[in-house]
Amino acid sequence: MSNPPPLGPGKFYHIYNRGNNRENLFREERNYRYFLQLYTRHIEPVAETFAYCLLPNHFHLLVKIRENLTSLADQSGLSPKPSQAFSNLFNAYTKTINKAYGRSGALFKRPFQRIEVAEAAYFARLVVYIHRNPHKHGLVSDFRDWAYSSYHAHLAAAPTRLQREAVLRWFDDAENFVAVHTQTLDETLLRDLIVEFE
Repeated sequence: MSNPPPLGPGKFYHIYNRGNNRENLFREERNYRYFLQLYTRHIEPVAETFAYCLLPNHFHLLVKIRENLTSLADQSGLSPKPSQAFSNLFNAYTKTINKAYGRSGALFKRPFQRIEVAEAAYFARLVVYIHRNPHKHGLVSDFRDWAYSSYHAHLAAAPTRLQREAVLRWFDDAENFVAVHTQTLDETLLRDLIVEFE
């Protein structure tokens, strides 16, 4: 598989990946929490996050790469290259999982996949697709019961690193955000922006 193009400043991306050889990335609740802690450390300096969903063997993200990466990296001491920041996240998580569960080798499929989301018309639909993914894969009967997505954080009052206000504006308001999530999503409208994982 050829390497995808580097992540570009100011661009939106659907970033997704799965476990190497279809292995689970997350085995128990603490794994999800630890991944999100590492995500904040490695990705917050290089990207704004609009939506995410972590599933046992894969994940989906909607992010926008920050504009002024060099100065942000200088402040954080982390890599100014967003693709490298994601690789560092996956490597750090893999090391911990390998040690905790007595495994070795790559945990994530390489390279991690990304599709640029260039049309604003797709943003809200992609958020819904990401949040509804646990239901799509039969993990829950109601996607709102899945604990490891950004859905509830967009509706909460608590502080968040998510771009909550921007996302709610894409749906006009929180009430419409909830309403659109309960409607049937025509995935053919997103066929160039999504991938099917088993």
